[in-house]
Amino acid sequence: MTQTAAADLTHKVQSLKDNLGEVIRGKPDAIDLLVTALLAGGSVLMEDVPGVGKTTLAKALARSIDATFHRVQFTPDLLPSDILGSSIYNPATGAFTFRQGPIFSHVLLADEINRASPRTQSALLEAMNEMQATIEGTSHTLPEPFLVLATQNPVEYHGTYPLPEAQLDRFLIQLDLGYPEPDAEVGILYAQAESHPLERISAVLTRDDVVAMQRAVRKIAVEESVSRYLVEVVRRTREHALLKLGVSPRGSLMLFRAAQAAAFMDARACVLPDDVQRLAPAVLAHRMVLTSKAKYAGTTKQELIRELLDDIRVPT
Repeated sequence: MTQTAAADLTHKVQSLKDNLGEVIRGKPDAIDLLVTALLAGGSVLMEDVPGVGKTTLAKALARSIDATFHRVQFTPDLLPSDILGSSIYNPATGAFTFRQGPIFSHVLLADEINRASPRTQSALLEAMNEMQATIEGTSHTLPEPFLVLATQNPVEYHGTYPLPEAQLDRFLIQLDLGYPEPDAEVGILYAQAESHPLERISAVLTRDDVVAMQRAVRKIAVEESVSRYLVEVVRRTREHALLKLGVSPRGSLMLFRAAQAAAFMDARACVLPDDVQRLAPAVLAHRMVLTSKAKYAGTTKQELIRELLDDIRVPT
């Protein structure tokens, strides 16, 4: 890719962030993480209370990249075929016709994913990891780009099924929108006085642009010293006394890819240790399991990661 083409793509990334900022006000860090996941080709888990804009953010992203969007409300009676699709018998022809499920979209919002049974939750595993879905013994390639945005309510646990570690490990990033600051919330009120901002935004990228960006991200250089620094951060989680489960090699790879995406977004040709430090809490925390002692002490996974980052020598 030429320098001119790369500069054009990074300019479009800023246009995408500006578009999302028109819909979700006062949350630049969350928008950065979402765009990072998109460019890295990973999925996002949003754990937050209702009403802070999770669904709106997903719709705004799909509209901004001219992508197809489907929302699935996960409930206890939802079946895997409701997500993946199934074969329908046509009595006129005597043949079965495959009907695609909502997973065959560019942006899939899995709303309240922890309300569905583990069997239904696992229907997303292959799609999130391999960009394909196997249905009735046949593999179907998913469209590019493909992004799963899953939400869950961190307060209401009645009738829910906690996501297993194998499922959590498939998410590149976990982000929390949180409540807006007072000034931002006032801006939200006026922005929606006559119509919703979502109705006013239009596509600033094409799907081909996103795919080109994802390929460019994988070409961002990473010095071996930075890779060893990243691996050391991950390795320390496996040995920490307050962690029952550390980060897997998949977590190392996803942090590596997210750091490449962050460098691309900043129009840099190589990854810096700062990229690893900034993204580590969002990429690694949901892959870790605290011991009972740590939970009772009120320790958070993010705090442990920051302590590890402070203890490890940063390459120069």
